[in-house]
Amino acid sequence: MRKKLFRKKDIGAMLREAGATGELKRSLSVTNLVTLGIGAIVGTGIFVITGSAAASYAGPALTVSFLLSAVGCILTAFCYAEFAAMIPLSGSVYSYGYTTMGELLAWFIGWDLILEYLFSCSTVAVGWSGYMLSLLESIGIHIPKHIAGATFIYSDETGWALSGSIVNFPALFIVALVTAFLFGGIRQSAIINNVIVVVKVAVILLFIGFGLWHIDSANWTPYIPENTGEFGKFGWSGILRGAGVIFFAYLGFDALATAAQESRNPRRDMPKGILISLTVCAALYVAVTAVLTGIVSYKELNVSAPLALAVDRIPNLSWLSPLIKLGAIAGLSSVILVMMLGQTRIYYAISKDGLLPPFLSRIHPKYRTPHKATIFAGAATCLIAGIFPINVLGELVSIGTLMAFVIVCISVVVLRRTRPELHRPFKTPFVPFVPILGALVCLAQMLSLPWGTWARLIGWMILGFVIYFAYGIKRSKLN
Repeated sequence: MRKKLFRKKDIGAMLREAGATGELKRSLSVTNLVTLGIGAIVGTGIFVITGSAAASYAGPALTVSFLLSAVGCILTAFCYAEFAAMIPLSGSVYSYGYTTMGELLAWFIGWDLILEYLFSCSTVAVGWSGYMLSLLESIGIHIPKHIAGATFIYSDETGWALSGSIVNFPALFIVALVTAFLFGGIRQSAIINNVIVVVKVAVILLFIGFGLWHIDSANWTPYIPENTGEFGKFGWSGILRGAGVIFFAYLGFDALATAAQESRNPRRDMPKGILISLTVCAALYVAVTAVLTGIVSYKELNVSAPLALAVDRIPNLSWLSPLIKLGAIAGLSSVILVMMLGQTRIYYAISKDGLLPPFLSRIHPKYRTPHKATIFAGAATCLIAGIFPINVLGELVSIGTLMAFVIVCISVVVLRRTRPELHRPFKTPFVPFVPILGALVCLAQMLSLPWGTWARLIGWMILGFVIYFAYGIKRSKLN
């Protein structure tokens, strides 16, 4: 039994199989990869989290929080880039774990990735619904409440209850639309994502450009507000707490690794795509935060649409407010697109190894996409996004992603020791210091999350182990 649980896949055999079958179409250029990365990262964080984090934790010094959080992500990104160039397969961390730690831990990682992508898609779809409803309301279109909200609501005080709504229809609509685009092929999806990225980055640059002329430097004083006496409430501890909170804003660059098998030249282009997209987004975040806190006092920014609030404060610029909402909708749409892409490729990779049913790895003869995995992912995301509230969904996203980051960092160190002879087109610098530091940063943020989030993660993992021992271990292709 022990041999079965820790059997490993041979890297050379995996690469030969992927190259010989050529099932997935290699059509992504380095430009496509960079825009996919930006599409996945720039979304909820820049349009929502910046305001509440500045108001509650760091004040104008949230710019420092974004830089600190970016450093933690870049440490992990180096590790992702090494694996993505060395093992350019669609399974991302799951495939890396299968070669370094064995089948049981690979399944554990894969199940964790399903949690990350499934719940992040659902979370962002619910956020998209909120922005769309707000935009429709502003132009006089009213959606009935019974089809515009989650079926259930949850609070720590009262627990679960019915909301009075049947389903969140706008969330279902955007998930179904994205599923249809992904069904039609990776190239078509990449082109659509490119257009969306151009739109939302243009809106962000408009905000920065116009906002620079209306900054009141008095709003930046004090730059680091005095601590209230409680850890995490302003001061340097507030900057650290802010870095942990806005870490969510950088999630998504890891989804690029799931598209490695569809990249034209993954050994060269994957590291570029991961590192360039993360750097661009960090620069945008810092610039937006600086302008935002310069236009409006950080004390007033604890609102759901902080950029729209700032625009409303600028004279003769009311025309930009609906564009900000459109930019937010576009931003959230591209996040859903890339996260859905990642989700379907994880199903595909695990199914190819026999640990999930074989229909999930079937390829469409015309579009050369895992079409049944795409339909399954769309249906699962619709179900969760339609009936569950955003506060419950969002809790699970960060902890699942942070766990994946820790595993990637550790895997780099393990594989450097056990397989030093492997060809590595891109190498993480200063091993083992960079991956160990990256793992510690992510682990520290996991430990800061509340017990309720850990309880849900443990429940999800128990369900995963039941599926593995009831189905996967018997049908694994390594049998």
